[in-house]
Amino acid sequence: MKILLTGAEGFTGRLFAEHAAAAGHTVVALQANLTNADALRDEVLNTAPDAVVHLAAISFVGHAHDEAFYAVNVIGTTNLLNALVQLPVRPRRVLLASSANIYGNTAESPIGETHAPAPVNHYGMSKLAMEYMARTYADRLDLVITRPFNYTGPGQDDHFLIPKLAMHFAAREPSIALGNLDVEREFNDVRMVCDAYLLLLSHGEPGETYNICSGQPYALRFVIDTFARLTGYSPRIEVNPAFVRANEVHRLCGSATKLQALFAAHSVTLLSPPLEETLQRMLQAAGSGKAT
Repeated sequence: MKILLTGAEGFTGRLFAEHAAAAGHTVVALQANLTNADALRDEVLNTAPDAVVHLAAISFVGHAHDEAFYAVNVIGTTNLLNALVQLPVRPRRVLLASSANIYGNTAESPIGETHAPAPVNHYGMSKLAMEYMARTYADRLDLVITRPFNYTGPGQDDHFLIPKLAMHFAAREPSIALGNLDVEREFNDVRMVCDAYLLLLSHGEPGETYNICSGQPYALRFVIDTFARLTGYSPRIEVNPAFVRANEVHRLCGSATKLQALFAAHSVTLLSPPLEETLQRMLQAAGSGKAT
């Protein structure tokens, strides 16, 4: 299967391309800028993909320019879908990566796909807008929408929390400045997310939305304690008010029931590496300066 991949140079895209190639697929990395509708259309028409995996996005919640979330995540995705419907033979599957951030703060846990969205930041809002916009193409494209919960691994930018911690612990820095310590997240492995995307290309139901999650949240303090145990080192943890975001999502834990039922019906299994293994790999990568 020829897969057109957006965001191929990103953290998730690089590993997805490896997993897809290992599974026997041909991966074509999109070169055009999503905001350049003409160049994007020309490249899509020349590629004529069998499937599309759309990962490209502004994904760092603390990004400096709010308008960029909408220019890329909403308008850029619209440009992509507009190009795809012009293909003489349309892709058999288009997978769009949304985000669990669309759920916002909620007392419900774990969160199922039918939970009412209530995003609290521009990233989550732009992803929700992208989902609603994409559904207007459901009569013309075979769409599957995914909502990954927090995930990490070697190669993730150290603007994000877990890579930042890994870098500081590997370097044995005397202190680490963090934001809100009283948060809980799933910290899944990027390998699991990539495998889920591949399985959904084959088995996802058209028009459906799936949480990509394990249902296992961890307190940030537990992650810090695990790094300390793995390294035998305990730096001073400082709370920097500048890193404390307004409207922080305090707990994000997803229900994997729908995803697990789909895969069980097709007799396939999604493996989720344990957190300690993921953190150990990240420490090794941070110490060597390589993503493994």
